[in-house]
Amino acid sequence: MTGHIAKLLDYYIVKKAHHRFRVNTPETYCLAEKFAAAGMDDVSRSAARLRWVLEQEKPVFFTGEKIALLRTVTTIPEIFTPAEFEALKKNHTIHERGKVSNINVCYPLLLDSGTRKRRKEVKSAADFKKAGDKKTLVFFDALLDTLDALDAFAGKYRIEAERTGNKTSADIFSRIPREKPRTFLEALQFLRLLHYAMWCNYNYHNTLGRFDQYMYPYYKADIDAGIITREEALELVEEFFISCNKDSDLYPGMQQGDNGQSMVLGGLNPDKSESYNELSDLCLDASLELRLIDPKINLRVNKNTPLELYDRGSALTKQGLGFPQYANDDVVVEAMKRWGYSVKDAYNYVVAACWEFIIPGKAMDIVNINGLSFIRALHEALDAPWNSFDELLDRVKEAIVSQASLIMAATANVYMEPSSIISLMMEGCVENGRDISLGGVYNNYGIHGTGLSTAVDSLAAIQKYIFDEKIFTKDELKEMLANNFEGSDKALHTLRYDAPKMGNDDDKTDALATRLLDWFADSLEGRRNDRGGVFRPGTGSAMYYIWHSKEEKATPDGRRKGEAMACNYSPGIFSRCRGPVSIIKSFAKPNLVRVANGGPLTIELFDQMFRNQDATRKVALFIKSYIDMGGHQMQINAVNRDTLKDAKKHPENYRNLIVRVWGWSGYFVELDEVYQDHIIERMELQL
Repeated sequence: MTGHIAKLLDYYIVKKAHHRFRVNTPETYCLAEKFAAAGMDDVSRSAARLRWVLEQEKPVFFTGEKIALLRTVTTIPEIFTPAEFEALKKNHTIHERGKVSNINVCYPLLLDSGTRKRRKEVKSAADFKKAGDKKTLVFFDALLDTLDALDAFAGKYRIEAERTGNKTSADIFSRIPREKPRTFLEALQFLRLLHYAMWCNYNYHNTLGRFDQYMYPYYKADIDAGIITREEALELVEEFFISCNKDSDLYPGMQQGDNGQSMVLGGLNPDKSESYNELSDLCLDASLELRLIDPKINLRVNKNTPLELYDRGSALTKQGLGFPQYANDDVVVEAMKRWGYSVKDAYNYVVAACWEFIIPGKAMDIVNINGLSFIRALHEALDAPWNSFDELLDRVKEAIVSQASLIMAATANVYMEPSSIISLMMEGCVENGRDISLGGVYNNYGIHGTGLSTAVDSLAAIQKYIFDEKIFTKDELKEMLANNFEGSDKALHTLRYDAPKMGNDDDKTDALATRLLDWFADSLEGRRNDRGGVFRPGTGSAMYYIWHSKEEKATPDGRRKGEAMACNYSPGIFSRCRGPVSIIKSFAKPNLVRVANGGPLTIELFDQMFRNQDATRKVALFIKSYIDMGGHQMQINAVNRDTLKDAKKHPENYRNLIVRVWGWSGYFVELDEVYQDHIIERMELQL
């Protein structure tokens, strides 16, 4: 690590000295009332908000900084008054905050052209559609206003750079964003500007996508021309990574760290060649050296990926970062093609905010529109008439289909605020005169499947103890569940710790998981949403593993009401699995290509598993084995239960302790207690 990077880390991450530049935030509805009084349409409001926020921002530089931009305005105003928003909700489905979010733009649409060229393209499209309706013309005006706002904002930073003697930044901001970057450094600063501007328009969970692909030409040109060395390029990448952490505490999310700043490295090209390159390697070096929670690294791998790349990834995991997350091209690409993505686009997939798969610059997919609860389906089945195990399974299938139908019906007529900044970086928006909020090339919806292992373990327990061994009856089980296992300590222990569990490579139990996931996929197959897209099932849970567990009654696997279910695609909390190898064998068996919306096999390994190079190699082999078996996605957490418990008692001693929560990593001491406790409860495995 260079002295320059060490100073930036100390200033921004350790001391957080930049927080002193934050100003009193504007009222949440300071603009909305004015917009409403003026009778402005939503497209104009969104563009006006971005311009207003950028005008309020005050340029700040740290000594010697090469990649600038700092949030000083800490609250992004709403564009609708509360009354207007309530009126919208009466006629529309509002997903999350009602913003365009959780997608990946095509940065090169602005990065590789500059605002000057992009402005010409917008004006040309506007002239072509000059006879169009008023909404179309308003949209083009908003795009032009946004480009002007970006130029003006960069101009403020140029002036401040000149005033403070930062000649490097002054030169950069004299050209970008109007012109295409000339160097790798200029491209990094341009990317930082675009990423920053999306947040200033309240477009959250903006991923960095395939950074190593679209930034590689700039890196390679500088290396080949002798403008920079590899070591100097690493310093620039590290400074860019630090910039992702300056304002991350201001980003919307379930918890600090849940901000969607994901980066995807490597992956197969359509001709099956490997895209992993020198810049991919630099990104791993930077993340390993900095040990920051952003950007969150995702590695695209396949059956031919060399073990050395898994070694590199495991070195990151060893640091306790909770990433990289691995995605298997052999499964994911096929899944994307099955759902109607073109071959070229399928090979260009990235990870959205957490782990859902999406296409850069083309997909207005809502990858987390809702979650189906396998536990709820199980309870509905238990309450219905059944006298045999096959009849119970039939009831479960019916409940899954019914629940899925209700979820799909509830997705109709989605409304999202327009976003001109994102529309400028999504294919087809300028050409069609249509804001991205109204749809993109792809408009698919992803539905999570939560509580899978709890449902599987419950069914396996019923099969064994009611039908095979006849230890208790159906009515006795129902009574125990109704009483939350009060007075049934022996049965509770048996169900929790002795019953069959998914994760033990037991074909009979694992076949139940395959059935449940196939029924989930079947329930969505062939169904279309009102934007013409498909519904994609997945094995992820997001925050539903907390929400659904609170709602659901006791389950036959020995889980009491309100107790946790597993996060994502992983063994139940009470499972006593034979070991990590049995887990990956179990979890590779289902037809994962059918449920690949996203949702990694999530495993906690005892941190002593990384004690030396040989041990870390075992972890790499373990991950590669799951991918080679046909696993779709995987994330590993290096944890130590004693450390986590002590961190909960003495947070002041563990400010930099990082853990993987569900699809993101965060600082353990900054998490709500419910998430801390769940992480402590997860299995701590050894190889």
